[in-house]
Amino acid sequence: MKRSLFLVFLLLTFITNGYAITVKNPVDYVSTLVGSASKSELSTGNTYPAIALPWGMNFWTPQTGKMGDGWTYTYGADKIRGLKQTHQPSPWINDYGQFSIMPVVGKKVFDEEGRASWFSHKAETATPYYYKVYLADYDVTAEISPTSRAAAMRFTYPQTDEAYFVVDAFDKGSSVTIMLDKRTIVGYTTKNSGGVPANFKNYFVLRFDHEFSFVGCIEEGKLSEGKTSATSNHAMAVVGFRTKRGEQVNVQVASSFISDEQALRNLKEVEGRTFDEVKTEGRKEWNNVLGRIEVEDDNIDHLRTFYSCLYRSVLFPRSFYEFDEQGNPIHYSPYNGKVLPGYLFTDTGFWDTFRSLFPLLNLVYPSMNEKMQAGLVNAYKESGFLPEWASPGHRDCMVGNNSASVVADAYIKGLHGYDIETLWKAVVHGANAVHPTVSSTGRKGFDYYNRLGYVPYNVGINESVARTLEYAYDDWCIYQLGLKLGKSAKELKPFKLRAMNYQKVFDKETGLMRGRNEDGSFQSPFNPFKWGDAFTEGNSWHYTWSVFHDPAGLAKLMGGYDKFNAMLDSVFQLPPIFDDSYYGFTIHEIREMQIMNMGNYAHGNQPIQHMIYLYNYSGQPWKAQYWVREVMDRLYTAQPDGYCGDEDNGQTSAWYVFSALGFYPVCPGSTQYMIGTPYFRKVKIQLENGKTVTIQAEKNNKDNRFIQHITMNGQPYPHYYLEHEQLLSGPIIDFTMGNKPAKYEAITSPFALN
Repeated sequence: MKRSLFLVFLLLTFITNGYAITVKNPVDYVSTLVGSASKSELSTGNTYPAIALPWGMNFWTPQTGKMGDGWTYTYGADKIRGLKQTHQPSPWINDYGQFSIMPVVGKKVFDEEGRASWFSHKAETATPYYYKVYLADYDVTAEISPTSRAAAMRFTYPQTDEAYFVVDAFDKGSSVTIMLDKRTIVGYTTKNSGGVPANFKNYFVLRFDHEFSFVGCIEEGKLSEGKTSATSNHAMAVVGFRTKRGEQVNVQVASSFISDEQALRNLKEVEGRTFDEVKTEGRKEWNNVLGRIEVEDDNIDHLRTFYSCLYRSVLFPRSFYEFDEQGNPIHYSPYNGKVLPGYLFTDTGFWDTFRSLFPLLNLVYPSMNEKMQAGLVNAYKESGFLPEWASPGHRDCMVGNNSASVVADAYIKGLHGYDIETLWKAVVHGANAVHPTVSSTGRKGFDYYNRLGYVPYNVGINESVARTLEYAYDDWCIYQLGLKLGKSAKELKPFKLRAMNYQKVFDKETGLMRGRNEDGSFQSPFNPFKWGDAFTEGNSWHYTWSVFHDPAGLAKLMGGYDKFNAMLDSVFQLPPIFDDSYYGFTIHEIREMQIMNMGNYAHGNQPIQHMIYLYNYSGQPWKAQYWVREVMDRLYTAQPDGYCGDEDNGQTSAWYVFSALGFYPVCPGSTQYMIGTPYFRKVKIQLENGKTVTIQAEKNNKDNRFIQHITMNGQPYPHYYLEHEQLLSGPIIDFTMGNKPAKYEAITSPFALN
């Protein structure tokens, strides 16, 4: 009896205190379906289940949407139209270089509507390295396991003489050729959504382990049996097999943006390997990359959310380079249409990702970002500009000149091994020019900005305040980079002065940022709840905080830290009212703010995501701790509706990753991270220099969100920020947590101009 009571006591102790889970295989905690329960009216991520390797060139995904639909996979769909190779960074930017495959049994109906099959999530396995789905209409199980530029596929057919396999090269110009003697299909697709030269093609090759019992090609919807090639607006190939029940047909596929010969070279990534070998290697790669951050905690849901976010954080920017016969990196340039040596990356928007995605790379995966920086050198040489939104070339999307931040943050944090002098020329050029055809590249309105100190509201340039604020921060980044490179005071003077231009659009009457006319007067009437207009996908309450580099200066403009804090508080205290008249309808970003019950705080979009951490500068870090925990607990899950807005190429995910670690890069281009509140009992960050950052918070739980005391390497740590060099040394950071705020003094702004 006593023994039984002891066991019961022991069990209750585990339940009460929590039994920490030490993650050994982090990829097992990833859900690739997070964010897929989205639609144009309301985003819960706007993601799709990316079957890929980290930063892989080619992704695969089940396709539920119609050909050309940006919402390529939605969780609520009932049918799969195909398994699609995709390069889509978001539904808004849409896809390029895409084609799809689909197993079909019985009927010779191969268009996307006719071939679509019912499926269930209960018969679907979705991991980063492996996807499996049962296609009910055909009694076929389809499996995919990727490499960076190729993939292994396996299809389990029923017993039939009418087992078919469809290759859909999509419309807008495509070609397919069936090579009977080699059990191979080759072809190309040209379908894209912009950002490509006239000679753009994605060449593909598929090799089968079964002889073909049927061949045919489809042109403009018409099947020609026995035909082995087709080139038209919309070309498709169909091959058939005779199969026994349970018989597996293996297909190896690869593609290239360079040539059909290069596609065959890329196929070597899977040649000579079984499906299961490719799958095992993919799992190993994901565990290696995700395992750079080891998390220990007793809440499995938090672990799942964390690693799902980390998975999203290492997908983009996507590799856009391949390897030649000698193993050297080469790439097709989406800027000039040439095949050139070196690295190139794409499918990212710096307006989003400069904030925390690239700082995460700089801390945890710096060698990968060194390749990305080398890729930026090539992008500048090939187009005359650094990209601001690339997919695959320059795209007209968003505002700002935040390539300056991406370049500066990398170099200032110690990344080298690439041509930084060319990147210096690039950021200086981009600050004083605008792309001739893509107005979001460079600086639209730079002439006004350089002359007046702001982009005027009334000169026909949209989102003028957002541009002004971001240009000022970008000038600060250029200034910091120039200091690091030893540039002269004369060369740096314009950037130093312009870094303070945020002051030019601050309205003392309202205490908010406001559009300013060319004659110096402020716009009137002014509604701080109006989205768009002078701002980008937000309102004045969101963009007023976009002074990453000088929070102390912003507080001074507002009248001191007390008023600064009151304004911060107001964001959460205001009702979620809005004015959508600029758009003429309620855009999804507005709706996502409205329904989250956090006042006017709009975490689902990027401009305000750093705002919570500004409490650290104003002597009220406990408020940062409170609200960071609220956002993490309430707005992120590992479910299909797990985001509170667009995931945006890893940015919204990287916010969670940093915040869960307990610190955040408020100002990329500086060397400091603001401390928030740790989310887990224990974290180890395995750095590339061989050091390990250990973060411990033993008494951390839902109630104990407030930091009482910090030690670093056993010594009291009095600051509410961490230095990059401190982290690179591999410190042991201990947080003592409690359920009540501990008050500290304001942090002096660490970003003063020299």
